[in-house]
Amino acid sequence: MASMMQPQIILLKEGTDTSQGKAQLVSNINACSAVADVVRTTLGPRGMDKLIHDDKGSVTISNDGATIMKLLDIVHPAAKILVDIAKSQDSEVGDGTTTVVLLAAEFLKEAKPFVEDGVHSQNLIKSYRAASTLAIEKVKELATSIEGKSLDEKKSLLSKCAATTLSSKLIGGEKEFFASMVVDAVIAIGYEDRLNMIGIKKVPGGTMRDSFLVNGVAFKKTFSYAGFEQQPKKFLNPKILLLNIELELKSEKENAEIRLSDPSQYQSIVDAEWNIIYDKLDKCVNSGAKVVLSRLAIGDLATQYFADRDIFCAGRVTEEDLKRVAAATGGTVQTSINNVIDEVLGTCEVFEEKQVGNERFNLFSGCPSGLTATIVLRGGADQFIEEAERSLHDAIMIVRRALKNSTVVAGGGAIDMEISRYLRQHARTIAGKSQLFINSYAKALEVIPRQLCDNAGFDATDVLNKLRQKHALPSGEGAAYGVDIATGGIADSFANFVWEPAVVKINAINAATEAACLILSVDETVKNPKSESAQGDAAASAMGGRGRGGGFRGRGRGMRR
Repeated sequence: MASMMQPQIILLKEGTDTSQGKAQLVSNINACSAVADVVRTTLGPRGMDKLIHDDKGSVTISNDGATIMKLLDIVHPAAKILVDIAKSQDSEVGDGTTTVVLLAAEFLKEAKPFVEDGVHSQNLIKSYRAASTLAIEKVKELATSIEGKSLDEKKSLLSKCAATTLSSKLIGGEKEFFASMVVDAVIAIGYEDRLNMIGIKKVPGGTMRDSFLVNGVAFKKTFSYAGFEQQPKKFLNPKILLLNIELELKSEKENAEIRLSDPSQYQSIVDAEWNIIYDKLDKCVNSGAKVVLSRLAIGDLATQYFADRDIFCAGRVTEEDLKRVAAATGGTVQTSINNVIDEVLGTCEVFEEKQVGNERFNLFSGCPSGLTATIVLRGGADQFIEEAERSLHDAIMIVRRALKNSTVVAGGGAIDMEISRYLRQHARTIAGKSQLFINSYAKALEVIPRQLCDNAGFDATDVLNKLRQKHALPSGEGAAYGVDIATGGIADSFANFVWEPAVVKINAINAATEAACLILSVDETVKNPKSESAQGDAAASAMGGRGRGGGFRGRGRGMRR
């Protein structure tokens, strides 16, 4: 009786939603599977695209896992982890974003029956971590190095990697054309780590094949005043002056007060203004520069002055383009026109203004430092060009990684099947429950080849059985066999040049295992519904307080005056 009378202990605010235990973990796993189902069909060369229509009315068509995950606006706290790993894969390696989401969801799916049967999730986590370490060691062992090859050999190897990445994108039909373009661009910037040294400019119209690479900088013609028609549009080996100042006739500040005793003195003030601008322009001309670029406006007076002296000028050049011109031509951006010495002027072999579609472009090619390249993309629809840009970004990242880490593995699900076989063999040597867990991890890795088959409309069971048989050969000759998208059978991925950098796979396995372990280790979710409204109220009151305070302050100042 006494125990019934004890008061109920209230720890959390009223209305707090807590869910814990097995059901909570299973619900998190289901949420992650639902997220993976969204991007599942985008994997591989036959993957479908997603059309995402956001609240602002803008439409994005994409095949890139990370882009889709970002735009989905997921609110489920556990499923958000998958968005984060897709983003990290995108920023770290550039490709394999769909792979990483699929793997994480598949690891969880394989763990679900064990969780439901009452296995403690820490046992699962321990086995998964061990399995991922073994898998990564195996990837490193199977990887082939491309180090020590000649430049031409390296180029062809890198373009194979880029073509593999591009084959799953919208521009997959022209993958050879774009792959060689990407490799040239990456080799042009050398070992520079700054990705913004490769500019991608989009010009609607024309076909994809009209896209071209400029070994240097290209940017759209800026707004120009009357007089630019008389300027020369092509120079050989010009000197280039980069400025961050306005070359406009400025009237004196409106609130300046000048007292004149003689009206003729007024003319001297007007003349002074003109002298200032003419002085600046003379110094630009005397520096010997033939091309003058400025981040701020270059007015009509200056434009005509330069045109009379056969100098090309462009004002309001974006900062990013100006920085790239500076890096390419070896010039330095000047904030003052005084003391312009030869060292701060850049140079390039050819400068020209050229029509691209219905836009005019300024092209600087044959730059001495050569640490920059620009890809001008053409295509029909805007969405298409946007997607092409995202695809090229992935390819550029992949080629950079392959250049740096210089080891590649067989793609097309070959490496996944080989690791899966290796882990199954290894699991047999382990006594105890973890044998089952490592086996389930190995089974989860097969999701990649299976999904490749499903997306291409092949019989996945049939293809996977052939792959298992090939990979089980004792001699190890079947290690490079993966799904052959062209015929619906299996083929040697390595011989077919379906390659990807080892770092993509290593990163994907690492991130997916971490995410799966993180979700498995959560056993309770506490959701405080009041906090959201409370935060809103607090923010509103803070804003209100600030507004009121501001009002009083202003009045005080007025009174003092």
